[in-house]
Amino acid sequence: MFHARRNNEALQAFALKILSPTPLKIAFTSTAQREHSWITRWIIRKADAVITTCSAAAAYIQDGPDIISPHGVDLERYHPAIDRKKLWSELGLPGKYGIGIFGRVRHQKGVDILVDAMLPLLALFPDFTVVVCGEVTPSNKKYFDALRTKIAAAGFVERFVFLGKQPFAKIPRLFRAMHLVTALSRNEGFGLTVLEAMASGTAVLASKAGAWEDIVRNTETGNIVPCSDIVATKNTLEHLLSNIPKLEEMGQKGRLCAEVNYSLKNEAELLSNFFIKLQAAN
Repeated sequence: MFHARRNNEALQAFALKILSPTPLKIAFTSTAQREHSWITRWIIRKADAVITTCSAAAAYIQDGPDIISPHGVDLERYHPAIDRKKLWSELGLPGKYGIGIFGRVRHQKGVDILVDAMLPLLALFPDFTVVVCGEVTPSNKKYFDALRTKIAAAGFVERFVFLGKQPFAKIPRLFRAMHLVTALSRNEGFGLTVLEAMASGTAVLASKAGAWEDIVRNTETGNIVPCSDIVATKNTLEHLLSNIPKLEEMGQKGRLCAEVNYSLKNEAELLSNFFIKLQAAN
């Protein structure tokens, strides 16, 4: 078996198949949510099997994938807090409740959407703090500076915490300290952020990017909003922040959903069983 996830890997697999005396089956995973290049279309036609990770990516494969295999999340690394209030205090974050957004601070991740949606709401919800966890690269400094300027002009500098790039070991603690994690990307290949939040027992508000429409059970484990829709994001945030017990219930249901459907074991078993059947096929 040769499982390729990139075009150059697939081309290596085809070369190996020609040169090797051993029979070789090639599986190709495509996660792109856009029209494929000619070379990718050729690879998809020639591969013995095509895999994708979500319905949105499957829609761009002409004859459909052989299997949709979503990614899994490490349920031991990402788990709910024993005492979220205590953890919040230990992290030294202001306010009582956290609204988190994770990933590099850039336009594609939709940090500006969260800022624009939250600014009109902060006066209504004085106990909430927006926590932005992610690196600001030099190419995105203007974007970051514009966000800070907008926040300062609105008088809410103390209500936004920009943590910058954090140590890998600290990330799970930040996820489980939040009452709500937002994932508002304009586009994603898959987007593990939502699964990491759900595994952490945290409610999610996600855009329709990546695999999130497949993963989030709308109004049950979180909410889904259209990409780049500030009004819908604001209205949904207002509804969510008005009901802390409901947020906590969503987080609990999200953890259960992750345990049942999105463990690393589930992902490994699904792919392994598929590869065994593919190998056995003539």
